[in-house]
Amino acid sequence: MVALARSEGHDLVHGADLAPALVGVDTIVDVTGIQTLSRHRSRHFFETVAGNLHRAGTAAGVKHLVALSIVGIDGVDASYYGGKLAHERAVERGPLPHTILRAAQFHEFTEQTLERGKVGPVSVVPAARVRPIAAAEVADRLVTLAEGEPIGRARDLTGPRDELLIDMTRALLNARGIRRTTIEMRLPGSFGRAMSSGRLRGHANADRGTITFADWLAANA
Repeated sequence: MVALARSEGHDLVHGADLAPALVGVDTIVDVTGIQTLSRHRSRHFFETVAGNLHRAGTAAGVKHLVALSIVGIDGVDASYYGGKLAHERAVERGPLPHTILRAAQFHEFTEQTLERGKVGPVSVVPAARVRPIAAAEVADRLVTLAEGEPIGRARDLTGPRDELLIDMTRALLNARGIRRTTIEMRLPGSFGRAMSSGRLRGHANADRGTITFADWLAANA
């Protein structure tokens, strides 16, 4: 296994010297991300990374590119989701045979939400109806897909039950004995509407994980 990370001396955005690192690799699993709500920045990042992986992988003889995306983002060409749609298109048009897995928001996303939304003693939480899944279950599915043949679009993967993000953040704080006021706020534009409408729960016929948020919280409190 090769980790294409900056900590290992690899820069996926600049793309220099990636091909030598991929010699002998059969499958690339792309789980890259960027912390931004800018559609322009996220599109540039994902398109650049996908292009570099395609070029380097082709030069090194890679046979399969597996990429992780997000359920329910069709028609939401805004903010980070616009970048992920561009990511999918870049993966699809490249020369490497590919598989794209769309997964729901991770349970672990709750911690990030609390940190990013801190305003003094308060945390502002986006209004969101989600069907979250444990990152470990997504990782297992990615490994299964990486070991198989390229199939284009894989079946979507979501968690076992619907949740409200505000309830998840409050449960996390309570489980860890942290006293902090949380305020739910609907974000503006199509990005905010996608989060609050419930479309990010994915389709009803998606594959479902088994670890509920309550299970994950009990194991990580």
